[in-house]
Amino acid sequence: MDTGYYLIDSSDIHTLEALIQQKLAPADVPFAADIQKNVPVYDIPSLDLSDPELLAEWARVLRSGAGVICLKRAYADTAPVDRATEVFQRIIEDERAQGAGKGDHFAASGANDRIWNALQKHCARDPEGFAAYYANAAIAAASIAWLGPHYQMTAQVNQVRPGGKAQRAHRDYHLGFQSAETAASYPVHVHDLTAALTLQGAVAHCDMPVESGPTKLLPFSQRYAPGYIAFHQTGHSAFFEDHYIQLPLEKGDAVFFNPALFHAAGENRSADIERMANLLQVSSPFGRAMEAIDRDAMCRTVYPALKTLPEAQAQAVIASTAEGYAFPTNLDTDPPIGGNAPETQADILRRAYAEGWDEAALHNALDALATRRKA
Repeated sequence: MDTGYYLIDSSDIHTLEALIQQKLAPADVPFAADIQKNVPVYDIPSLDLSDPELLAEWARVLRSGAGVICLKRAYADTAPVDRATEVFQRIIEDERAQGAGKGDHFAASGANDRIWNALQKHCARDPEGFAAYYANAAIAAASIAWLGPHYQMTAQVNQVRPGGKAQRAHRDYHLGFQSAETAASYPVHVHDLTAALTLQGAVAHCDMPVESGPTKLLPFSQRYAPGYIAFHQTGHSAFFEDHYIQLPLEKGDAVFFNPALFHAAGENRSADIERMANLLQVSSPFGRAMEAIDRDAMCRTVYPALKTLPEAQAQAVIASTAEGYAFPTNLDTDPPIGGNAPETQADILRRAYAEGWDEAALHNALDALATRRKA
């Protein structure tokens, strides 16, 4: 019977295997200059990036094709990349000295150098260089192809030193940052929708031969329906390790992929390459509520009444009152330590209700949360 939900054990690795055995045909990607390991490769300087047929092709590949596109020479002039690299290295040095950069998604903290909110930090440190970097027409075209206009750009820099270990195979934001149990609590159509809300990208800030660990990818895996639950399972992780592909990149190349694609940063097995990529996470402009609401004030005001309610009714009130999602936040001060997402306002209110906190304890916890989340 179709319950409208994926069960924790509903995945079928044979279905995933059948999907990834497909072959991308040249006729499917007429604008591509090459196909490497099922990934279409586009020579950006030779293309008209305003051509709607090109953008439609990219959208088809991301949605129902390989799930990933490689944009060679996205920065034909790599001067903006080099300038940004210098800024990022200074930020890494400063934050390392301050003990910042804690927490990471799908990798052990300390295995790499991570700059959270590299977008704003880059802009603040070098506005002219920032403008030159994000004036890039290829980044804009890829974002528009998947999300339409008025997209929201964010970026996190990742530098993996020689010996840095690989990430675990995963899917990405939004449902990819949830536990298997949480993902299973969302109906099937939300699993279908979440991949349309973001686009994952990476700009290579150095040459990345395979031994340096460029992103491991599993083409066509974004079409695997229960994948937001399945990637947590040991059997699927092992399957990924047996079938992933990697593409060597050159400085100034970019890769964009569907967030539902199974992927992971690779192990840096090189002797001397400090692999740096600017990880772009581009969001749909539509992922917002219609009204601006002060939920912090609401939590404080409703708490005395909330404490008098039975469990089921209290949970319904919390859902209508508190912010139940961890993002967006300041990942420097509110990092995902111990999981893929920080504590939410709703988590705090549930804990206060369950443990019978007094109002002062709740206010202190909400104050601390607000401080952690400040940009």
